[in-house]
Amino acid sequence: MLTRLGLALIWLLHFLPLGLLAPLGEILGRLLYAFGRERRHVTLTNLRLCYPQLAEAERERLARAHFRAFGRSFLERGLLWWSPPARIRRLARIDGLERARALAGRPVILFVPHFVGLDMGWTRLTLELDMVTIYAQQKNFYFNAALYKGRQRFGNSRLLSRQEGLRQAIRGMKAGYPFYYLPDMDYGQRDTIFVPFFGVPAATITGLSRLARMTGASVIPCITRMLPSGEGYRIELGEAWADYPGESIEADTRRMNAWIEARIAGMPEQYYWVHKRFKTRPPGEKKPY
Repeated sequence: MLTRLGLALIWLLHFLPLGLLAPLGEILGRLLYAFGRERRHVTLTNLRLCYPQLAEAERERLARAHFRAFGRSFLERGLLWWSPPARIRRLARIDGLERARALAGRPVILFVPHFVGLDMGWTRLTLELDMVTIYAQQKNFYFNAALYKGRQRFGNSRLLSRQEGLRQAIRGMKAGYPFYYLPDMDYGQRDTIFVPFFGVPAATITGLSRLARMTGASVIPCITRMLPSGEGYRIELGEAWADYPGESIEADTRRMNAWIEARIAGMPEQYYWVHKRFKTRPPGEKKPY
């Protein structure tokens, strides 16, 4: 019942102009920071590991800013799920779309790190491209159903559950669907190696390198930037990576993490710090959370 009431509220709020909706999302983020003890602890732990040079007060300010951005992204999902295409086009500008279109019909991986705007990136791009992606099913039935339906509103994109694995995604790529790929979370030890992330060994999926080697896909980095309140979003498709894959899977995976670090430097509050990025540890090493 509470989930359905929450979804009804998000539906009502999506009628507001972004200049009013965004501040409400920031208020939600402040409440989540105040009362979400576990995720607050995870965020501050991640920031302590990744930014040991910052004073504790600076890390706390960054954590609060992250929760405000996270709260915005949560409420603004209503725009993605129920707004007409014309409004979504106005809210989110795409830079570099021609780079993906130039590779139409060939295998392409859109490499998408976990910034808070990634759902906007997916929805806006589906107005221009048919894509394939893998998503994690949510525990709550009603929220999962809303998420699934919302992400499949436009075009003929394919949304695959994690249980279906990569095989169907590879088939989609070979059929000309760009793969909207999010490989920068800690999914356990399977198919991972430990490579540095902000100088800390992090269990990192090697899928970006392995898929590029297997399919011959071009890798186009894709970042969705949340702009200040009322200004919307900007989706940035970069140049396809040269010399990728490289000399080894480990070198490729290190390159991926280093690239993410460089992008985080430009908007650190927007990276998904609420995730337990360092929960899987090398043998004998204490878990930080």
